[in-house]
Amino acid sequence: MRYYFLILTFITVFFVGCNPITERLNNFAVHGVDVSHYQSTINWDKVSEDKINFAFVKATEGHEFSDSLFCYNWQELKRTSIKRGAYHFFRPTLSPKIQARNFLNQVELEKGDLPPVLDVEVLDGVSPKVLIEKMQIWLNMVEYTYNVQPIIYTNLKFYHQHLAGHFDDYAIWMARYNTEAPYLTGDKQWLFWQYGNRGKIEGIEGFVDLNVFHGTLQELDALGYEPPILYSNK
Repeated sequence: MRYYFLILTFITVFFVGCNPITERLNNFAVHGVDVSHYQSTINWDKVSEDKINFAFVKATEGHEFSDSLFCYNWQELKRTSIKRGAYHFFRPTLSPKIQARNFLNQVELEKGDLPPVLDVEVLDGVSPKVLIEKMQIWLNMVEYTYNVQPIIYTNLKFYHQHLAGHFDDYAIWMARYNTEAPYLTGDKQWLFWQYGNRGKIEGIEGFVDLNVFHGTLQELDALGYEPPILYSNK
C-alpha cells in the first residue's frame, strides 16, 4: 500500500511540475480570457471583478457545430464591463462558405464588440495552399457581412510553418505558452497573445486560457465594432 501511495505521489508531483499554474503577466495592462463550453457555466460578474478586460467566446466550428454555452456567455458578457468577442474554429477540409454562414447565423455583433476571430490551428490533411485559399473565403464573407476585418488566431509554430507571409493586413492573436512574447517574421506584430492555458480566474471553475492585449484599454476600446449607418430615402 505504501509503495502504491508513493507511486501516486510521484505521478501527481510530476504532472503538476510539468504543468504549473499559469501566472498572470503583470507587465501588461490589459488582460483577457477565452472560453468555450469546457469551462462550464461561468460567473461573469466575478470574472469582471478579477480585473479581466476582454473575453473571446467560442461560437462555432465547422459546418454545423455551435458551442452549447455560446448564447449564455454572449448575453452574460453584455451585462458586464468585459469586452466580448466571438470565434470560429476552422476545419480546412470543409466548405469555407458554409462555415462562414454557420458563424454568421450564430453571432450578432453589437456596438463595441471585438472583431470576429478565425481560429486556425490544423491542416486536417489539406495542403497549405488550399488552407490559405479557404481561409481567405471565410475572411472575405465575414468581413463583407459585418463590415469589419476579422482577427486570425493561431499558434506560433503553425504561423511560421503555414501562415507567415500571408494575411499581413490582418491582426494576429497568437498562442505561445511562455513568459516571453512571440516573435513574428518581418515587421508583423501580434495584437493579442494567449500565453497560458492553466490560468485561475474568479468565477471560472478549473483552468482557463489567459491572454493579454498589445496596447492600452483605450486602444482596446477603439477596436470595438461600429454598426454601419443606415440612411433613409425619405
